[in-house]
Amino acid sequence: MDRHRLVRPPALPMVLGVTDGILNALTLATGAVLRASGERLGPGLAVRVGIASCVTAAVTMFVADYAERRVGLVRASREINLVEPGALASTRLGVDVARESMLAAAVAAVASLVGACGPLLLGAALPGPVWLAPVLSVALLGVLGAVLATMFHGRRSIWVVGLLVAGVVVLVLGAVLDIA
Repeated sequence: MDRHRLVRPPALPMVLGVTDGILNALTLATGAVLRASGERLGPGLAVRVGIASCVTAAVTMFVADYAERRVGLVRASREINLVEPGALASTRLGVDVARESMLAAAVAAVASLVGACGPLLLGAALPGPVWLAPVLSVALLGVLGAVLATMFHGRRSIWVVGLLVAGVVVLVLGAVLDIA
C-alpha cells in the first residue's frame, strides 16, 4: 500500500455510525424532548445520548467487522489447503485484521457521536419549539438519504423517502417508549 496515498475512512462505519447516532437520538431523546414542552432542551441530554450511541456503535462495529474479517481469513486458510483452519488468523494478517476493525470501530463511534449529538445540540441552540431537535434528526436522515443516493447512484427519491419514513417510525417509537 502506498503510504503517500490519502487514506479515506471506510464508508460502512461512517454510514452505520451516522445512521445509528440519529436513530439513537430519536429513540432515546424524543420522549424527554416532548415532555419538556416549554423548557429549552439542554446540552446534557445531547451529550448523554451521544455517549451511549458512540459506545454501542463502536462495540457493534468492532464485533461485526472483526468477525467478518476473521471468517475471511479462515475461509482463505481452507482454500489454500492449510492444515490448521485458523492458520492465517494467527499470523501478521490476524493483527492487521484486528487493527482494521479497530479503525472501523473508531470511525463508527465518532460518526455516531456526531449523528446523535449534532441535531440535539443544534435543536438546543436554535430558538424555537423544543420539538425542533427531533424534527432536525429526521430531516438529517433525509439529507443522508440524498447523499447516499448520490454516492451510490441510486434513486434519490427512494433513499430520501425511505430514510424519512424510518426516521418518523423511530421518532414515534421514541415518543411511545419515553426512555430518557
